[in-house]
Amino acid sequence: MEALSTPCEEAAPTLVSGGPCPGSPGWIVREVTLEARVDFLARELWHDRIYSGSWIPVPHGSSVVEPATGAVLGRVGRAEAPDVDRAVTWAAEAQRDWSARGHDHRAEVLRRAAALFVEHAEEIAYWTARESGAARPMAGRAALVASAECHEAAALAALPYGEVLRSAQPRLSLTRRRPVGVVGVISPFNAPLLLAVRALAPALALGNAVVLKPDPRTAVCGGAVLARIFEAAGLPEGLLHVLPGGADVGRALVRHPRTPVIAFTGSTDAGRELARTAGELLKRVHLELGGNSALVVLEDADVGRAAAAGAHGSFHHAGQICMATGRHLVHRSLAEEYVAALAECAEDAVVGDPRRPEVTVGPLIDERQRDRVHQLVTASVTAGGTLVTGGGYQELFYQPTVLTDLPEHAPAYAREVFGPVAPVIPFDDEEEAVRLAADSAYGLSLGVLTRDVLRGLAFAERVPTGLVHINDQTVNDEPAAPFGGLGDSGNGARHGGHQANLDAFTETQWVTVRAEPPHQPRSGTGPLVVSQERRTVLDAERPAVANVEWPA
Repeated sequence: MEALSTPCEEAAPTLVSGGPCPGSPGWIVREVTLEARVDFLARELWHDRIYSGSWIPVPHGSSVVEPATGAVLGRVGRAEAPDVDRAVTWAAEAQRDWSARGHDHRAEVLRRAAALFVEHAEEIAYWTARESGAARPMAGRAALVASAECHEAAALAALPYGEVLRSAQPRLSLTRRRPVGVVGVISPFNAPLLLAVRALAPALALGNAVVLKPDPRTAVCGGAVLARIFEAAGLPEGLLHVLPGGADVGRALVRHPRTPVIAFTGSTDAGRELARTAGELLKRVHLELGGNSALVVLEDADVGRAAAAGAHGSFHHAGQICMATGRHLVHRSLAEEYVAALAECAEDAVVGDPRRPEVTVGPLIDERQRDRVHQLVTASVTAGGTLVTGGGYQELFYQPTVLTDLPEHAPAYAREVFGPVAPVIPFDDEEEAVRLAADSAYGLSLGVLTRDVLRGLAFAERVPTGLVHINDQTVNDEPAAPFGGLGDSGNGARHGGHQANLDAFTETQWVTVRAEPPHQPRSGTGPLVVSQERRTVLDAERPAVANVEWPA
């Protein structure tokens, strides 16, 4: 087999015996058919602007670059640290009135936003495909998933938000939830709309304000879209601020004294830095970080279906998903057949411009990410792995790649690749499969494929991970389900579902109510006064309260 290539040219050597050269005609599909009107997100709206109650011109900007073509699509405004202070200060003032409004009013704004996402789904898909490189199926779902998140948040606003507690005192004792105030949301490039709205929508529904810092590489489909939608939905000014920017803006948002909660989605290294800062400041932080999720194929699984599921888990969105299948653990009796079927799926994948309807794998986000993926693949082959198919790239398009024979120290086995790479590792028995599945610093998602559902559930009990899918691959998400991971995948925080969102974006307050104030002696002038109800309880516990002086 030929050595791995550097960037592919027309005359580059064949990477896989009998396979196409990555630079050969037909490998990348380029002719474009997906177009859309861009009235709602017209460039002049966001060009060199940030959103802070209105569209504000700023002196600095970032180019919006299309990964598939390298074309510059426009320029978004780039916020700086002083913009964060102004935004948070205004948000804190606006939040007081917002939290005092009825829950039905907040829910109605969320429902209008949900309807607007559907109304403008085609235009949102257009920008998602062009700016993030998402293939048409994923880009087309972005607005629909955002709409579902808003409907879920609208329902959250009307749910019970406390409980009545038993009390030994003659009083009403209860807990209730209060909004935290201003929530800072820091979102990534890979699923920019979803990973922002799933924090933003419930935070607003529960009476908070939000300051969002989207990744500047996807600041239109992950930032301007949200500003435009909620502006049109009638969200009062000051409650949402969208500040594209770099690490300096993120640090300013985390360090601001009036952002008690930060919801962060991004790399594990950045999450660690953020957690250190949050710990110093004693503020809550919800971390959704990386993953290296395992798909376990037990010996009774259907190989064809398993390989198709594994291909989706590894190659969907060019592998740029935190819960992508990073390790395929396959029973040795099926491994050879599974690898052949998975390689066929990889070679059949249509790579190219994501606006083409037949394209299933788009580009990586930028050269830095492409080079990182290629370095991990190359190092893994050098470490002893076998390249079955793929392993090359042209521009930002990386071939769907299958690797086998990897030692456990190989980078593509041990680390998150964040590219269309599928390492396959055989196991001999279930004990070894459990060990391999748990052999990761990450703990985000797990898939178990078996004809015996109870066996799959029992297997999942033994692997520490935030998400488990029996007879499905690792890439799954729903607005009503709590999402989050363990270890290097996060700090156990969850977004999604009413309970997780209540925990994330509210504080618990204990409240007691008496019909009238109790009679209390003046300080230091009399014995402890104990109510008759409490006295009954204390009588039952007298050995523990022998020194209580009972009043006459």
